[in-house]
Amino acid sequence: MDVNSVTAGEVEITYEASGPDMGQPVLLLHGWPDDPRTFDGVVPKLNAAGWRTIVPYWRGCGPTKFLNAEGPKSGETAALATDILAFMDGLGFSRLPVIGHDWGARVAYLLAAARPQRVSSIAALSVPWAPGRIGVPPLPQVRAFWYQWFMNTAPGAAFVRENPVAFAREQWVAWSPPGPWFSDDTFGKTAPSFQNPDWAAVTLNFYRSRWGADAPDSRFAELRQAAEDASHIAVPTLVIHGGADTCVLPASFSGQEQHFTGPYRQVQLDDVGHFPTREAPDAVAEALLTHLGEVGEH
Repeated sequence: MDVNSVTAGEVEITYEASGPDMGQPVLLLHGWPDDPRTFDGVVPKLNAAGWRTIVPYWRGCGPTKFLNAEGPKSGETAALATDILAFMDGLGFSRLPVIGHDWGARVAYLLAAARPQRVSSIAALSVPWAPGRIGVPPLPQVRAFWYQWFMNTAPGAAFVRENPVAFAREQWVAWSPPGPWFSDDTFGKTAPSFQNPDWAAVTLNFYRSRWGADAPDSRFAELRQAAEDASHIAVPTLVIHGGADTCVLPASFSGQEQHFTGPYRQVQLDDVGHFPTREAPDAVAEALLTHLGEVGEH
């Protein structure tokens, strides 16, 4: 595995690349609270099938850093997507298949909706998509989103700033069935990513800007509006989610196929929670390879 960095707009993004040097590149975007280690069980299988995997760390995560340490620490999805577009430009990629989990899935959807010429296909894990601006979900999902409402209060935001690692670990415990999928050692390999000095600021802005406690960043208004105006997604799409996810409830994915006009496939993994790449890496890799093969990208 090669670890490199590239300047992408207002951040210097650290990324991991592996697989055959001349293999077809595929971009893997991790979720929250997580880092590239979430794909450790999936990447070798993609590499063995000939894919060159590129896995960046988000702004505020791990070794990725802002070029201006005193500048704004926007975390909204349009800011993350802007980073990825600049990241692709920096590496010379005009168009790529994109695989994203959680935050990464939201960015994959945004790119497919607002910049479809930049993504040849997407695979989204653990997050659904619908056109328009996000609204208040059904009450069971409201209850599951406790952590988001917590961060939209002053005491909750202060807690996250003071206890980033403990707060992140609580989501791992709460969002998936108990079992052998993670240990203290597993979590410990990713925990340093939550100690980035900007992790809490980016995290808080992501969730506070979503529900109105933080004002939207005007620098990303055009991309944000283009995503909200999109009525459908036309690029080939695979959606994977866990049947035992207690963060984004399985019911959230019901009926979403109506919003996709291109090839669309949805896979529910029974007894799997919010972290399918960690809980069921073999099943995820199999579904991804089938998807990538079906859309003729390899």
